[in-house]
Amino acid sequence: MQERSTHLLSTAISAALYAGLEILKIFNKEGGELELEYKRDNSPLTAADRNAHHCIKDYLLDQTADIPFLSEEGRDIPYEERKRWEYFWLVDPLDGTKEFIKRNGEFTVNIALIRRQKPYLGVVYVPVKDNLYFAACGMGSFRLCRAEESLKQWGDYGFIDLPRLISKAQRLPLPSIDPAPSTQHPTIRVAVSRSHFNPATEKFIEDLKRRYQEVELIVAGSSVKLCLVAEGTAQLHPRTGRTMEWDTAAGQAIVEQAGGSVTAIESLKPLLYNKENLENPPFLAESSTMG
Repeated sequence: MQERSTHLLSTAISAALYAGLEILKIFNKEGGELELEYKRDNSPLTAADRNAHHCIKDYLLDQTADIPFLSEEGRDIPYEERKRWEYFWLVDPLDGTKEFIKRNGEFTVNIALIRRQKPYLGVVYVPVKDNLYFAACGMGSFRLCRAEESLKQWGDYGFIDLPRLISKAQRLPLPSIDPAPSTQHPTIRVAVSRSHFNPATEKFIEDLKRRYQEVELIVAGSSVKLCLVAEGTAQLHPRTGRTMEWDTAAGQAIVEQAGGSVTAIESLKPLLYNKENLENPPFLAESSTMG
């Protein structure tokens, strides 16, 4: 199983990097305005979403033809078919389309492998910053800065030398001199959404302010917030607004393999995947650095 896990994680990393290149071709194009469409839920869709979707799907199905594929841009697979899946790829080809449109760089490529409703591995790639986060059960969680640049120097990143990649990456959570939040060290850092800050999140923050002397907000878009929690840069990330399974699966794998948790606020149980309704409940991501 370890050999299979290495192959699957390497494959997901390659797919994420290829998709990142497709997205950057459009992001870096000078002069032209982005052409926008709107999906049934009124969320925006760009050519970058579509190109990244096809890039990832084609690559994963070529490399792992036996594993089903579910993506935000190809979500209409009946539950009667999905419920029989033991493994499947769960993909958001461009998480943070609003951030992409704003051109602030806070968008990601998310690829997760789900096994029996739980995230088995996850890859989150931040193309503009060239930061790669990756994790798999039993391997741990990692961040590689300047990922595409490094891999290009090693050769074609269609073939990932995973042990070498891990040797160059930083294990998560990152080492920190900051103590865990407590009554003696009453500062807590909270990652909040740039585009989806709502009254319920505001109430959560106000409740924290009664428990901690200082609540430092880190505003970010997309799965970057979950990666900040995995790093320990943020201790908490509450999400009370609407999210879908493909928004969180890869980030949850990275948080959990870094020793943290992503749990439903009401049940206090980890988020599960491949539900009949693909919408997530409100959740809280917590870093292992909470102590």
